[in-house]
Amino acid sequence: MNTAAIILAAGESRRMGRAKAFLPFRGGTFLTVLADTLGACCAPVYAVFGFDAEEMMKNAPSSVVAVENPNYQLGMLTSLQAGLRAMGDLPERVLFTLVDHPAVTSATVHLLMGSEGSLVMPRYQGKRGHPVMASRAIAQEIVAEPATSKLNQLMDRHGVDIRYVDVDDAGVRDDIDDPELYRELLAREGARA
Repeated sequence: MNTAAIILAAGESRRMGRAKAFLPFRGGTFLTVLADTLGACCAPVYAVFGFDAEEMMKNAPSSVVAVENPNYQLGMLTSLQAGLRAMGDLPERVLFTLVDHPAVTSATVHLLMGSEGSLVMPRYQGKRGHPVMASRAIAQEIVAEPATSKLNQLMDRHGVDIRYVDVDDAGVRDDIDDPELYRELLAREGARA
């Protein structure tokens, strides 16, 4: 089944104080590690930038198709829409995630890829996370959604359609938004090594 991936990296990273996409991680950056993890199962991998997009796109790894979202300030939905529109013809499925979830394991991605359903989400300790896999029909609905909508509202409308995949992967719940959370992530990685 044809699956593309989108990494959402359009935010201003105000709490972090620098671009999260380029934070050092596992010998690369948040963006390169995620691109490699998703790229093992998905093609192509798109990365959507908003704040300081020109500079970010210039520094994006060659493993991603860089996309600009000029409406990034309206929220995450517009970035996902920008990535989907950049695809032209939508694939059968799309896997999408936030750039601040870099520790997601390839095992989790493989589990999601092997799952059936129009909307598939990983769940860790009873809480849903990223990446999310959506069918072409859901992706078309996302593209058609008003830019003022919130992505969670659309997901909640499809609550009965969501297929949860329970994983032993804390990375699906990461939300590395500030320096303290980044330090905790690096400490967790160090403990695992």
